[in-house]
Formats: sequence, C-alpha cells, structure tokens
Amino acid sequence: MATIKKRGNSYLIRVSCGYDMQGKQIVHSMTWKPEKDMTVKQMEKEAQRQAVLFEEKCKRGLYLSGNIRFADFAEKWFTDYAEKQLKETTKNRIKYLLEQINKAIGHIPLEKIQPIHLIRFYDNLAEEGIKHTAAYTIKIDLKQLLKQKKYTYRQLADVTGLHISTISKICNHCSTYQKTAQKIADELNYNIDELFTYQTEKTKLKSSTIRTYHIAISSILSTAVQWQVIASNPCERLKPPKIDTKESKYLDEKQALYMLDCLTNEPLQYQTLFTLLVYTGMRRGEILGLKWSDIDFNNKTISIQRELLYTANKGLFEDTPKTATSNRIIKVADAPLKLLKKHKTEQNIRRLQCGDQWHNNDYVFPTWNGKPINPSSVAFWFQCFLKRYDLPVITIHSLRHTNASLLIANGINITTVSKRLGHANTSVTASIYAHAIKTADEVAADTLENIFKIK
Repeated sequence: MATIKKRGNSYLIRVSCGYDMQGKQIVHSMTWKPEKDMTVKQMEKEAQRQAVLFEEKCKRGLYLSGNIRFADFAEKWFTDYAEKQLKETTKNRIKYLLEQINKAIGHIPLEKIQPIHLIRFYDNLAEEGIKHTAAYTIKIDLKQLLKQKKYTYRQLADVTGLHISTISKICNHCSTYQKTAQKIADELNYNIDELFTYQTEKTKLKSSTIRTYHIAISSILSTAVQWQVIASNPCERLKPPKIDTKESKYLDEKQALYMLDCLTNEPLQYQTLFTLLVYTGMRRGEILGLKWSDIDFNNKTISIQRELLYTANKGLFEDTPKTATSNRIIKVADAPLKLLKKHKTEQNIRRLQCGDQWHNNDYVFPTWNGKPINPSSVAFWFQCFLKRYDLPVITIHSLRHTNASLLIANGINITTVSKRLGHANTSVTASIYAHAIKTADEVAADTLENIFKIK
C-alpha cells in the first residue's frame, strides 16, 4: 500500500513493490505538488488519489525510476516513441548518434545527469581527431578490369546490390566504405587489399553536428520529464553548442541563367527536373516523389504531397513531406510547364517502347522503366553536369537556396517565399536567407533615396 507524507508544500508518495533478488526492498517514490488555490481538504483528497494512481502504475510495471540508466531509457524511448512518431531518416540518424552518446553518458542514471556531464561530452566532440573517416579508394584501372571480366556497370551493380552510380564513382577513384569495397572484391574474386587502398583521416566534427547531438539528448530527456521519470531536463540548464554560421551556397542570377542555358544540351528528363528545381525551390525528395497526378496544367500548379527517400536498411520509399507546412500547392511559371508537357510526351513514347517492362508508378522523374529513381544517382549526375560546364560546385539543395535568394533579392516578400518553400514559419526563412534580405534591404534604401532625391 502507498504511504503519503507531507513535506512543506508538497507530498511524498512511496510504494513498496516487493523485494529484489538480493532481498532488498524495492521502493518507488514520487513527489506531488498541489495547486496554490487548493484548500487543505482538497489537497489531502487529491494526494490520496495521486497515491492510488501511482501505486497502480507501479504494480503494472508502468513506472520508470529516475535510477534507470540513460542508455536503458533511450532504448525504451526509441521503441515507445521514436519508432512510432519519427520519420525513417530521423530514426536512422538518432540510432547513429546514440552509439556515441551512450559511450559518454549511457551508464549514468537519468536523475544524476548534470549539465557538466553534457558540457564535457560536447567539449570532447569538438576535439581534433574525434571524427574518423575511413575510406577505400580503387588502386587499379577498374574500368579495364570490368572489361576483362566482361562486366558492365549495370551487371556489377545488380550482382552486388550496389547502385550503378556507386560503381561509376569508384571507377573514377572516389572513396567508398569497406562494406562496398568488399562486395566488389568478392564478386571479382580478389582480396580487398589487391583492389583498394585503405586510408583513414581524423578531423573535427562540424559545430552543427555537435548541436545535433545536443538536440537528440534534449529530446530524450524532455520525454523523460513528460513521463515523470525525472523532474527537469538538464539540457535546459545550459546553452546549446554554438553553431559556426556559414552562408548557404547558391547561384547568382547570371550563374543561374547560364546553368539553365547549359541544361538545354542535356537529356530532356534532367533538363526538366533541374529547371523545375530552380523555378520552384522544391527539395530533392519532393521533386523525385512528384507524380503526374500532382500537376494541374490548366491552373499551372503543383501539389507537393510526398517525398521519395532512401535509407540503407529500407531502400527507396515514399514518405510524407518534411513538415506539415511542406504539404503545399505552388504556382509554376510557363517555362518549366512547357518542359513538363514535352517530357510527358517523351515518357509516354518510352513507356510504349518498354511494354510490360514498364512500372506504372506515375512518377514524373523515374528510371528508364518507370521505377522510382535513387536520389544519389540524380545527385551524381548533377555533379558531373557542373564539371562539364565549369559551374560552381554546389549541391542539389543549393538550387533551393538559389530560388529563395533570387525571389527575396527581387522584392518578393518573406511570407510568400516561406510558403512556397514549405517552411514551418517565416523566422526559419529569415534566418536561412538573411544575406538575401540584407541585399533587398539595401536595394530598398537606394530606391527611396532615388525617389526623394532633390534635383
């Protein structure tokens, strides 16, 4: 039975749950603090009710003590919360982060975690050499070896389970992981050391990565507070790791125009895809998840309802957009719409040529036979394209920054830009595109000066 003891302005509730294997009594306790406007009688009655509820929770095994280690609670948090609530890519990221987090604080009981433990962990992450980058680079002419073995890129990709763009990158002496190198060596009947050179590099973690560790820990401990395992979140009692802000890479107006001009020499699917990215600012996953049913040619709009993503354990899969506001409808200019119509006609011809090999997934930008396209292969094509035309080295996401920066610099208000990008709120847009806002502000100042200039 639960016991209740008044302690100043609160009540200590204790419940005995038998004995452990060493014969030690198992006692769980909680503190209940009444509302300020409650009478003494109301307090006592509510304390009794809280005691009954707490005892029931303990007997059903639903109560977690603050003595539970961080690693054990994190495992329960992942099963009971993350698996059901978070997106696949986020879950994979947290699994990776927890490996390092548990090494540092996994052994500490939740109620004993203090800000100093977290500060030491973040300081350790910031040290030189904490990041170990292991890489395998091909040391022979793999293209020539594949010819001798009578393998095409496609055949090697199929038998190893790797993506064709990965094979292409390795042939061009890009580094890869041990698991990938081993698959290629095994298939070609070589030892891994005969084909690849192993290198390891020790560097610093980015400040943004350290902040990501902090966010993961804080999320787990916030849930512990909500579940009444601990009274407060120690992450709230220290300043988050500072991020070294860097301006997002993007193309200026001349570079963007040059890129669009260069795209006219490329296959229609890629010309359409990257032109649409510049004009709309969509995320990579959003544009690859786009289906023909999402495009309204009459009203000149595109409805963004899903993302096409990839993870190693799940492969290619569709998911809902990144945030609730990412699910949106945006207006599209005539230029990309004309390309889309032309691309649809070409795709219909290709579908007929493929016959029963075609997969009717309705994707706007699929593989040759209608299957969903791997995001990494699109990214690889884009990097090769940039090199061919001596364009600045940027990522696909940089085209999103290009779109937003050009809109803001040309006088489009931040609210409109934020809605088109699918940001949760305008403050997100303002923080990312501060450089463009500053430029637009300077132009506005010069405009006013010209208006009121006394001649």
